[in-house]
Amino acid sequence: MIAVSGATGRLGRRVAARLDRPQRLLVRDPARAPQVPGAEVARAEYADFAAVRAALEGSTTALMVSASETPDRVDRHRTFVDAAAAAGVRHLVYTSFVGAAPDATFTLARDHWATEEHIRASGLGFTFLRDNLYADFVPLMVGEDGVIRGPGGEGRAAVAAQDDIADAIVAVLRDPAAHAGRTYDLTGPQALTFAEMAATVGARFHDETLEEAYASRARYGAPGWQVDAWVSTYTAVAAGEMSTVDPAIEQLTGRPARTLAEVVG
Repeated sequence: MIAVSGATGRLGRRVAARLDRPQRLLVRDPARAPQVPGAEVARAEYADFAAVRAALEGSTTALMVSASETPDRVDRHRTFVDAAAAAGVRHLVYTSFVGAAPDATFTLARDHWATEEHIRASGLGFTFLRDNLYADFVPLMVGEDGVIRGPGGEGRAAVAAQDDIADAIVAVLRDPAAHAGRTYDLTGPQALTFAEMAATVGARFHDETLEEAYASRARYGAPGWQVDAWVSTYTAVAAGEMSTVDPAIEQLTGRPARTLAEVVG
C-alpha cells in the first residue's frame, strides 16, 4: 500500500491518476478526492498527528507533498513525519525544492531544508525530490497589463512541468528501495531568464528593484512572510540558485523533460 498525500492538489492528483499500485489518498476533504479506481480515501490534515497516523497505518511507502504555504508549515511537516514513523511507514518520498538550505535566498526553501533535516533524523527511509519552479505557473505570473514583474535580473531558472514531476514521483514510488537516501533535482531542460520566459508566454518582463517589488505587491494586503516569499522567488533566481539543469527527470522517466514552450503551447 502506497499513501499519497495532497491528493486533491495539482501534483498529488496527477500522481494518484498515474500510480498503478494499491494506494490510499490522504485528503482534508474526502468529497474532493480524485476518483481513482480501487483507491482508498482517508481524511487527514498534516497537523493532526492521530489522523495522519491512522491514515498511514498499513502503508509501507508514503508520498509527502509539501503542505500549503503558512507560517507554521514546518511544524505541520514535522507532525506528519512523526506520525508516519509511528504508523510504521518505511519510506517517505518528500517533494522539496531546489536549493533547499538554511540560508537559501528563497525563504520557503528554508522550510524545505528544515523538513528534510527532520526526515533524516526520524530514521525513516527517504527520497527527496527537489522541484524547480513550475513551468505551468509562468503564465500566472503575467499581470493584467501583460508584464511579469520582479527583481529577477538576468538570473535563470530551469522551470519544470508538473506532469514531468508527477511522472518522476511515480517512478520513485514504484521502486522506492532503488532510490533510498537519494536527492534528485527535478528541472526542465533549459535554464531561462524571466525575459525569455515572458517572451515564451507572449508577455514582457520588467526587472523591478527590491523597493519596487515590495511596493507593487503591497496592494494585496498579504502578510510580510508571504510577500517576502513572493519577492525572494525572483531574487533567488537572480542569485543563480535555480539555474542548474539536471537530467534527473529523464533518468527517472525515460524521456526528456518538457520545455516551457511545450508546456504552454
